[in-house]
Parts: sequence; structure tokens; C-alpha cells
Amino acid sequence: MSPRPSQPGRTSQRSAPQPRPLLVAGVMSGTSADGIDVALCRVRPDPHAPVLPRLKLLGHRSFPYEKTLRSTILSIAAGRKTTAAELAQLSWRLGELYAGAIAETSASLRRKPQLAAIHGQTIYHQAVSARFLGAPLRCTSQVGEAAAIAERMRIPVVSDFRPADLAAGGQGAPLVPMLDFCSFHHSTMNRLLLNLGGIANVTALPAACSMAEVLAFDAGPANMLIDLLMQRLYHRPLDRGGAVAASGQVQRQVLNRLMTAAYFSQPAPKSCGREQFGTAFAERLLVQCRRVGARRQDVIATATAFTVATLLDAYRRICLPHLARYASQARSTELLAAGGGAHNPTLMSMLEQGFTPLGVKVSSTASAGLPVETKEAAAFALLGWLTWHHLPGNVPSATGAARPAILGKVTFV
Repeated sequence: MSPRPSQPGRTSQRSAPQPRPLLVAGVMSGTSADGIDVALCRVRPDPHAPVLPRLKLLGHRSFPYEKTLRSTILSIAAGRKTTAAELAQLSWRLGELYAGAIAETSASLRRKPQLAAIHGQTIYHQAVSARFLGAPLRCTSQVGEAAAIAERMRIPVVSDFRPADLAAGGQGAPLVPMLDFCSFHHSTMNRLLLNLGGIANVTALPAACSMAEVLAFDAGPANMLIDLLMQRLYHRPLDRGGAVAASGQVQRQVLNRLMTAAYFSQPAPKSCGREQFGTAFAERLLVQCRRVGARRQDVIATATAFTVATLLDAYRRICLPHLARYASQARSTELLAAGGGAHNPTLMSMLEQGFTPLGVKVSSTASAGLPVETKEAAAFALLGWLTWHHLPGNVPSATGAARPAILGKVTFV
């Protein structure tokens, strides 16, 4: 399947290939910067709708970042001054690590992918226009050198997915809704697909919806805020098993003040990241908790409850009216969670306590056949397949883009 080598300095003029099955390695390293997830997937065209793919997960592996690497990524993403040299070195180092992760996954499954799709490591994402050098600008940056992966694996690599949507007027996020629609839409049931990564992303799929009726957006912080506070207060990377949060008491008055942040009243589509809910926001939460005499376990409990509060607010404010408009006759509504936060029993219990009274059944994507830790990596495998076949991968109703866009850049070998 490997294409002929491209010649330096020449733009490849290729007609769109006929959609066909491919073995694709999807690679994700998220806002939490905790490591690399690889999902090896068989992606093929739907026989009833060839431009929409179907995905089958063949296997997956996770590779945690070494402590110093994670610290470097987080400090740069938080705004530490850096150099062009350090950014270039980080991008190439990550490219080597991605290649190694794909190679190890391939060897363990005894299957070599025909294509790799790499999200890269986000170090900056600015979806709202701000002036730069006298002109309004929106931008995003994910690092991880694709050429290093293509050379090591000897397969083409699709990378840098977000800029095309941003250039088309979208937020550049969320991009997972394409997988949500292709894999989880239901004829009689409303579904909410929730990804609890560094940021909490929500996709609302009204029963029997078309792609134009998909709604998706970032609700607010998830693991990112909890992790920052765990590092600050406990010198641990995360609240494993939600044990610290379970031992604390939620500070409701602090929670109510945090919910007044302007982001939550903004309409969808919208996206957020460390720029809104990173180190500065974590410090604000910590200061407010200390003012009311909270213990450190209470801080973690409050940060965990904050994620749930933002999701409940988003459901009532944004999702519920959308579902009522497009699926008034739906038999039921189900929430399927994925991402690292789905492994946090305290967070999941809080979600269930909040959503069950609203008539929403809370479960995980594992119940629908996709392990919670693989969803984002699998989503980029699917997006890579679409890009390879010259097909759009964004969902404009989710990102706010003016049109469907072919996402990413292809590096050939």
C-alpha cells in the first residue's frame, strides 16, 4: 500500500483513492500529557455509505511519559519561556517516542499498520481570535515530528489534524465527534458521548440523527485540573482510583463561585484547554478553598465535583434543548464515558448521582465495545483513514467550521 517516494520540493498531485480497508495505527497524547495511547484498528468503508468508515479495534497499548519529559511538556504548555531549539528538540523526541510506541504495539499484535495517524502533543491552542503583530489571529500547535515516524515505520503518516478546521473557521476541536457519529449513533436512543481526558468533551447524538444534527463541544476541565492540584498538594501525578477525592468534602460555596467563569455561559461550539483551566485556574481554586478552611483532600474532592458540575450545567444549558429539538420521540438517553477519567470511581459515581435523576443512564464506551482508554487514539485512526482517502474528517456542527474539511498533513516515505 506504500506510495511511491515523494521528491523533495515537489507537491504530490494525487487523485483521491477509492475508499478501501486499511490497518491504521491511531496515536494520541492528550492535554494531561501523561503518555501515549496507540490503537491498532481495521478501518473500512461502510457498504451503505462509502464515505463513512467503520472501525474495528484490533488491540491497543499505553506508554507513560518519563517524568522529566512530562514536566517539560507541561511547563511549556503552561507558558514557560522556551527557545526554538527546545521546541524543535521536543518535537523530534516525541516523534521518536511515537514511532517506538507504534513499533512495540505492532510487534505485540504481530500486525504492521499500513498507515499511522498521529494527533501529536498540544502545546498551545487558541480558538478565540486575539491580536498578534497588529492583526487578529487564531492558532493551534501540536508537536511530534511525523517524518521520524514515517522513516522508522516505513509507512505514510497523517499528522497535524486541527489546523485545517481552524482555517475553515472552526474551533479546531473537538474532532472525536466523527468517531462518535460513525460508531455510536442509535436509531431510537439519544446518546451523550463523554470523553474525560485533560478536558471534558461532550458529543450529543439525538436518536436517528444525521451528521448535521451532531452537537459537540468542550464542557470544561476534567483530569487536567485534578492532576495539577494532586501534583501541587500531594506530589503525585494523579488521584489514582479517586481515593483522595473520596476522602474529602466538596466545598459547595467554592464550587458555586467557580461556575461563574465566563466560559460556561458561552454557546456551543466552543473549545478550551490549559489556556483557560490550567495552572492559573488551579491556583485560584486552591486559594478559594484555603479561604474557607478546606483540607487538601477537600480541594481534590471539590476539583472532581467541579468537573461533574460543568457537565451537568452543559447538559441542561446546551444538550437538553438540542436533544429535545431533534429527537423528541427518543425512548431514552444514555451517557457513555471514556478517557482516563472513566477509571476514576469517585468521578464516575458523582456523574451517576448527578445524571440519573435527570433520566440519563450513565455507563462507559466499554459497554458498547470500545475500551475507555482507546477512544481518542481510535478516533484519530479513523480520521487518518478519511484523510488518506481525501475525505473530510471534521463535523462542522461540532467545531463551528464553515465547511467540511480534509484534516491533516501526509508525510510519505
